[in-house]
Amino acid sequence: MEVIAFSGIMNKNSKIYIAGHNGLVGSALVRRLQSEGFNNLLIRASKDLDLRRQADVKTFFNENRPDYVFLAAAKVGGILANNTYPAEFIYSNLTIQTNIIHSAYLFGVKKLLFLGSSCIYPRNCPQPMKEEYLLTGELEPTNEPYAIAKIAGIKLCQSYNRQYKTNFISVMPTNLYGPGDNYDLDNSHVLPALIRKFHEAQAEGRTFIEIWGTGEPRREFLFVDDLADACVFLMKQYNDGEIINIGVGQDIAIKELAQMIKEIVGYEGELRFDPTKPDGTPRKLLDVSRITALGWTAKTGLQEGIRKTWKAYA
Repeated sequence: MEVIAFSGIMNKNSKIYIAGHNGLVGSALVRRLQSEGFNNLLIRASKDLDLRRQADVKTFFNENRPDYVFLAAAKVGGILANNTYPAEFIYSNLTIQTNIIHSAYLFGVKKLLFLGSSCIYPRNCPQPMKEEYLLTGELEPTNEPYAIAKIAGIKLCQSYNRQYKTNFISVMPTNLYGPGDNYDLDNSHVLPALIRKFHEAQAEGRTFIEIWGTGEPRREFLFVDDLADACVFLMKQYNDGEIINIGVGQDIAIKELAQMIKEIVGYEGELRFDPTKPDGTPRKLLDVSRITALGWTAKTGLQEGIRKTWKAYA
């Protein structure tokens, strides 16, 4: 097979494949691209295209020949899900991203954007976390399989760039939330789980809510439509093989977050924290100076974003 490397600028006629278009990030990317007039979008539901099957992915790329790829497909979840299904998290993510990245190379994709995660950084990483801190320390044990898969995706993109002169970039978003999130209490991340807990407690008149951990860990949260905006921005303007962080540059303690959601929902009961449950990484705050220097900043404040998310959930 002859492999041809292309370069160019994404335009309204470009064929753009969004892997994982039904997910939180993928659906936001669809909204963002359509709002700009990009209507030649390639999307496939998982029942129609199993991204874990290499032959099926190669056939899809061969038949459709996308110009650009947003690799947002992944198996994701919170602490409980990562602890319960570690093999599924590492296997599914490794196979999905490997199949897509390799096919993007084989079939001449002009540019690919790989969605990583801030969990790639060491558990006790200096704060805020700079891109160069990757692989400088041990990972957080509760999400290590997922993080290792994401690190492998980064290195895969960089290796293909080195050997085959592809243009595959990797972005590291902070904790995400927004419309279309996963609100399953066993498998979701902390913010959507809290929205569901408070909403149901308010509706059912419960006198208290139990929250995992001490409430002391600090997290940074990015509204998913802001992430989509950043991804389109970087797809147009960023051509460096080095990873780049996407976040807001501010964090909040889980206790403060819970109090904020409580007030937005209007819940008047008690908050009870369970210190016997794991906290996860003590703090996760990204250094976003690199993307800020390029001219991009997040637009949605945390309270505004939570209100939009709760409205979409309710």
